[in-house]
Amino acid sequence: MPPSLLCRFTAASTAARSLLLQPAPTIAGLWALLHRHRQGFSTAMDDGGGSHEKTPPPAGGLAERILPHLLNMYGSRATARDFEIYAPDATFEDPLMRAHGVKQIKSSFYTLPKVFGESKIVEYTVQENPTGPGKVEILIDNKQHYKVFGKPVDLTSLIRIQVEDGKVVRHEDWWNKKPLKNRGTVGFPLAGRLAEATRRGAMLLTHALMGFGKDPPTTTTPS
Repeated sequence: MPPSLLCRFTAASTAARSLLLQPAPTIAGLWALLHRHRQGFSTAMDDGGGSHEKTPPPAGGLAERILPHLLNMYGSRATARDFEIYAPDATFEDPLMRAHGVKQIKSSFYTLPKVFGESKIVEYTVQENPTGPGKVEILIDNKQHYKVFGKPVDLTSLIRIQVEDGKVVRHEDWWNKKPLKNRGTVGFPLAGRLAEATRRGAMLLTHALMGFGKDPPTTTTPS
């Protein structure tokens, strides 16, 4: 997921307890984290309507149905309907958050418009791979664009979506296309467990601050 306001937490053996004892990180800290994760492409994206590479998903495939909802979520315009793509026990994980269940996933993405002046996926290519009966993996190679204090910050990402029986069961966002740090991807398992606990603690605090996944009020046009 995209980056959120709660981007720095001191490591501790029990992440949730440590978070209660520390102040929430600042937007300045978020800016520094995003800056470190940038790759070597321009940080001044064309905001004047210039064309960006957008390879559509295969017609009639699952990706064609799911992608519009993901673009809404990363574009800070998500509604409750966009999260209907997930199974009830789906997970979402990026370098900052580890969400379990649809309500926590909502909290992760409802945070974006409260933090950034702008957020969106500006370029993407999509690949859809069957992995078994009723199972599909969707890979979205993309570039994400954010504005912090009016300054553009861009990063490359690989979004990995696991779908079973038409519903998303796992959603990972690999910044700079690097696997998430966990006990299976780092050389020192304890460090991997600590990374997992820190992301989990960040998610729990974000979830509380965002009203436990409460949907924003919908606006209706007077008749």
